Amino acid sequence: MELTGEYVPGTWDMSVKQVEAYESSGGTKGTTIMGKPVVVVTMRGAKSGKIRKTPLMRVEHDGSYALVASVGGRPSNPDWYHNLVAHTDVMLQDGPVRRAYTVRLATGDERRVWWDRAVQAFPTYADYQRKVTREIPVFVLDPA
Repeated sequence: MELTGEYVPGTWDMSVKQVEAYESSGGTKGTTIMGKPVVVVTMRGAKSGKIRKTPLMRVEHDGSYALVASVGGRPSNPDWYHNLVAHTDVMLQDGPVRRAYTVRLATGDERRVWWDRAVQAFPTYADYQRKVTREIPVFVLDPA
């Protein structure tokens, strides 16, 4: 199920440019951050209902993905966190492959398992967690 509606680019110029490169190249350019692979997640805005897109670190296991709401270790959740809480249908592009997923917030043992996978994929997440008092949320995406 493709998400339709007006696309409103984010406010971080670097992310907007990365999404443009990723999508315009069919997933062959703009595919890394800090030398690690990324995916592009398309979601609906929590308040506006408009389409939003953001590049996030690639954390995949058996066809499911995790999205880590770290914001580089800032004290509050990223804006996209609220989008995923409000609207659980998303599109995810991993390289050239784009498909629909359903999102849920991981808790308990499931969160711990996915957190470990996330840190393995992008070790800097552990540093981000040490910087903040909040538990960094982890969303799990399963194919729709």
